Formats: sequence, C-alpha cells, structure tokens
Amino acid sequence: MHGMTSRSLDVPGARLHYEVRGDGPLLFVIGSPMPAADFAPLAHALAGDHTVVTYDPRGLAHSTIDDPRQDATPELRADDVAALIDALGADRADVFGSSGGAVTGLALVTRHPEKVGTLVAHEPPLMELLPDPERQRAATEDIIETFHREGPPAAWMKFMINAGFDVDRDGGAPVGPPPSSDEQAKQLADMTRFFDHELRYTAHWVPQIDALKKADVVVGIGADSAHLITSRTSAALADLLGVEPVEFPGDHGGFIGAPGTFADRFREVIAAR
Repeated sequence: MHGMTSRSLDVPGARLHYEVRGDGPLLFVIGSPMPAADFAPLAHALAGDHTVVTYDPRGLAHSTIDDPRQDATPELRADDVAALIDALGADRADVFGSSGGAVTGLALVTRHPEKVGTLVAHEPPLMELLPDPERQRAATEDIIETFHREGPPAAWMKFMINAGFDVDRDGGAPVGPPPSSDEQAKQLADMTRFFDHELRYTAHWVPQIDALKKADVVVGIGADSAHLITSRTSAALADLLGVEPVEFPGDHGGFIGAPGTFADRFREVIAAR
C-alpha cells in the first residue's frame, strides 16, 4: 500500500490543497476542473514507482480562493502548479494532464519550461484548433447561458452533447444518497466556477505552437474516443506539433475505469522518451 499525505500551500489569492503518494521520480497528475479525489485510483496505481502529486485547482473542492470571481485561466492554473513544484523542492516534474488539466499542462510548459520534463497532454479540448472555432465559441456561450437560465442538468446535457458523448448511454442520475445541503451548496459553487470562470478560458485557449515544439510534449488520445470532439482537438494539436498522437486505453476518462491498465500504458510512454 502507498500512503497518502494531504498538504496545503498558500499562493497569491488562494490556498491549494494537494496530495502526495509514493516514491520515485516526481509526477503531477492534474485536471481542471477535476479535483485530486477523481485521480486517486490512477495516482495509487502509479505510486509504486513515482512520487505522485494530485491537487484541487484553486476555488474547487478543498482549495480555497480569495475572490470567487477570479477567472481560472490556463496561465493562472499553470502558475499554481509551478508553485507546487517549487514547494516540493523539485527542479522539475513530469506531468500528466487530463482534459482541462492537459490545457493547464500546455500552459505550464509554455510559461515555465524549465519545470517540466515530459508532459502527457491527454485529450486537451482546444476548440480553436478545429475548422469551426466560431461555432464552438457560440456553443460554449450557449452552454454558459443555459447554466444560468435552466440550471446545471440542462447545461451539462448540452456540454456532453457538444463533446460527443452518447447521453443516452453515458448520462443518467448519479447513484448514491442525496447530498446534504452543505454538499449541494459546494457542488453549485464548484459548477458556477467552472461555467462562469473556467469553461470559455480552457476551451478557447490558443496554444503557442513554437514554444510547445521546444518542449517534450506527448499528445494522448483514448483508443475509444473517436466519437469525441477531444479526439479531433488532440489530433489537430499533434499535427501542428509534427508528432504522432499516442493511444491510451479507454476514452476521455479511460484512467477512471481502468487505472491499472492506464498506468501501465503511461509507464510505457514515459520510458520511451
């Protein structure tokens, strides 16, 4: 078993909650808005040969924020990860970023290239790289407006449909006891932060391709993600970087359903760098 320690770090405007597992080369496993808890199975699977760090982005889950209206830009998120690397006394770390966390990772290697060894950017939703960015911007704004007009379920439905998920198969009500009133309030606050202060900044962030070409960037695509928009954005990024995308098990969240298999594939990819 690999023990986990919870820690916190004060950064300008926020207090970050992060978790450390295992022993070995330093590896950050990051998402946005996904918090540390959602990566726990993957982090545990990797902790046998890595020191794995997961964290809650500022203002989400256990990380606090001074101004909830502050926009969660990829640059701000990247600076937070850089601060965590420094807090651990490390010169650099490898990074696995999923979805919005992959965009955070791309911003990190752009702003702080000296702090990153290999970045595995798994299905970053870079909508500006698609042939129809104007339509994607309009879809994003419609999702945000729907959140305010009709509430979270309707907004998530539009989000999932635009992403390419089969909502009849992948949707449905969550299983388990209903959340308490405090939990409901926290969930609403986290969703508000995502829809109002993160979604448009992540989806429509424009990568600096020349800077990324100087870094060691692996673009990951799920073996079962062909129907998803993030498969197209990832392929577009790989094409601009002049690299072949690397296949990982499962789809956009393949590390959730099969963390052990996903971790084995990650080790293969890192070993080949």
